[in-house]
Amino acid sequence: MAVNKVSTVTLKEMKQRGEKITVLTAYDYSTARMLDQAGIDVLLVGDSLGNVILGYDSTIPVTMEDMVSHTRAVSRGTTNALVVADMPFLSYHVSVAESVKNAGRLLQEAGANAVKLEGGREIADKVEAINAAGIPVMGHLGLTPQSVNKLGGYKVQGKDEAAARVIINNALALQDAGVFAIVLECIPAPLAKMVTERLDVPTIGIGAGASCDGQVLVIHDLLGLYSDVSPKFAKRYASLNTTIIEAVTKYKVDVKEKKFPGPEHSFGMEEGDLPKLY
Repeated sequence: MAVNKVSTVTLKEMKQRGEKITVLTAYDYSTARMLDQAGIDVLLVGDSLGNVILGYDSTIPVTMEDMVSHTRAVSRGTTNALVVADMPFLSYHVSVAESVKNAGRLLQEAGANAVKLEGGREIADKVEAINAAGIPVMGHLGLTPQSVNKLGGYKVQGKDEAAARVIINNALALQDAGVFAIVLECIPAPLAKMVTERLDVPTIGIGAGASCDGQVLVIHDLLGLYSDVSPKFAKRYASLNTTIIEAVTKYKVDVKEKKFPGPEHSFGMEEGDLPKLY
């Protein structure tokens, strides 16, 4: 283990001293290396890879094999950050035994340090069992993308008193079940503040205001890798979509106009130095 390796205990200590937690998604080795070198606390191998990597309309088609493969790559590129892997749709919805087995795969085969599950009180028994097997669990409440069909679309959750109470009670149930942190997605900022103050474990916000103990963004949103996608809750720190297209266009022009490769890109033998091959 690296000297500065972030652990679940580290995150709880950060909450206690008021230090904000940084979380970003990562889906491959190269990105993981860069985010780890930048000092990001947690790398989330999100099932959002279904949208931004595999081109699906939702996270629902993502499989355990997809998650194992991408988590393996991220784990190989990470030294200090805590690597958390999403458990995909139906990997923890059938039986407790199957849930523990799938969570174990993400640690044993893929090298994750923890797993993340969406849902509240209804999955508390799965959280308890996975945690009892020695596998740290992160919760996820509010807008839970795997339940998008049940929720009626990608909408802000917890907007009325009854819905807010459900989120608070679910957060407390997850804490009692043993989660080390909870992602709060797309809920009103005052509700996120209330949940954060009620819990001993850290909250990680995405579209949930500034009062959460930490924040998470999809790396593609942060870097501006898609020119046509910009969620309201995301902040774009770069516009790499434009930069990449311009660079690739220049490459295409250079090849078409026979400017690349030039002499400086070739190995240094002169034509006369080659042995006669005929």
